[in-house]
Amino acid sequence: MDYKRILTIQDISCVGQCSLTVALPVISACGVECSVLPSAVLSTHTAGFSGYTFRDLTEDMPAINDHWTKENIKFDAIYTGYLGSTKQIDYVKAIMSSALKEGAKAIVDPAMADGGKLYPGFDMEFVEAMKGLCASADYIIPNLTEACLLTDTEYKESYDKEYIDTIISKLVDLGCKNVIFTGVSYREGYTGVVVMENGSESYYEHELLPNSCHGTGDIYASAFVGALTRGKSAFDSARIAADYCLECIKESAKDKDHWYGARFEPVLGKLIEMIND
Repeated sequence: MDYKRILTIQDISCVGQCSLTVALPVISACGVECSVLPSAVLSTHTAGFSGYTFRDLTEDMPAINDHWTKENIKFDAIYTGYLGSTKQIDYVKAIMSSALKEGAKAIVDPAMADGGKLYPGFDMEFVEAMKGLCASADYIIPNLTEACLLTDTEYKESYDKEYIDTIISKLVDLGCKNVIFTGVSYREGYTGVVVMENGSESYYEHELLPNSCHGTGDIYASAFVGALTRGKSAFDSARIAADYCLECIKESAKDKDHWYGARFEPVLGKLIEMIND
């Protein structure tokens, strides 16, 4: 096996099973070295907790990159998750320019919105900056809300394939090379992932479970990146990530008091099996 090294750039919530506390173990379980660049440190994530602490690490990012440049440290892929400001997006672009190996992949999860609205603290200036980052990436992993914001499309909860295809066409026009479009549902009781790679579109459908969990988007993106870096096709990586998320949600349903995240750790073995299949 060709041993790869990924850099992931996103915040770290010390408690809450999201962002870096998900990306590091999930990518590692895929058999890939996972380096990290925390964009901020929070005592917990922001959904359901109150009074959490927050330390912004934006100004540490250039110095870290300068040190990597001095040491000639390069990465086989860079994967970004939640970024807290437009300045961080600018720094990420610089890191991608200097720290990616030749032919390496830049993968962006434009984590900024869900359910038809932006996350707290984000505005349209941030959306415009995220458009530029997505246009420079090799793969993007948006949900429906994020895809609508990136393409200035009206968000709809009820839609058909033509609506989704129009959004994908707009993403391509924006400059996005390959799109992994999550949470796309064409019939009741099911959802799935549209994979648009090199101009070819495919769709992986799976059951829609009744319960949901915080952090599943981070789990999905991390599993996708890990599988892709291990040499799986984009479609197979999207399928593996979706199937693993289903296992995490099913595992979490066993504990009604586990409201703050997904119990992904007990089923990491299943992810390893999928990767090695």
